[in-house]
Amino acid sequence: MTGLPSYLKATSDAYDAMAVVYADFVRDSLDALPLDRAVLAAFAELARANDAGPVAELGCGPGYLTAHLRSLGLDAFGIDLSPVMIALAREAYPELRFEVGSMDALDLADGELGGIVSWYSAIHTPPQELPPYFTEFRRLLPPGGVLLFAFFEAGGGPVTAFDHKVTTAYRWPIDDLAGLARDAGFEEVGRMLREPLVGERFRRGHLLMRAR
Repeated sequence: MTGLPSYLKATSDAYDAMAVVYADFVRDSLDALPLDRAVLAAFAELARANDAGPVAELGCGPGYLTAHLRSLGLDAFGIDLSPVMIALAREAYPELRFEVGSMDALDLADGELGGIVSWYSAIHTPPQELPPYFTEFRRLLPPGGVLLFAFFEAGGGPVTAFDHKVTTAYRWPIDDLAGLARDAGFEEVGRMLREPLVGERFRRGHLLMRAR
């Protein structure tokens, strides 16, 4: 992709370089995460009930979560900034649709999607650049459309940068992110905070929201 802001180009290049290692690392990661699977199941149930269109995983990486969403009965497809990640996803799941794109400016019509999953895919976005992402998510969803946003939680502190293994990422207070979503036209359905497991450094946050 051409004309990307510098932080997006840096993120894309970093994931291109790490794609094969990253894909191996995350491929079966949901197997050991019952709470994560539960919040994904809740999202899928709400999206199926609303039945307003396909579901997009934005920042899908190597496609494992898009495949999981399809296994939950959703018409799911994936979009990612990294061309190498998309190539790996297409190779691993040839029956699914994957496209290269930036989640802050997608070539999709207003209200085209019934649901959106952003699964730790906006964590590298500088804090001042994040509000437009929620605006774009809201544009893509009709009233009642469902958004699931997963992130690293700041534990009550301010937004904090940290040394993610791929490239710089940010931890957010869950209330601050919920506020950004409300400002963009979402209402909160629920939230799930999960304490770090062995080998994890930070609390994980999950916000389930519905477009007003």
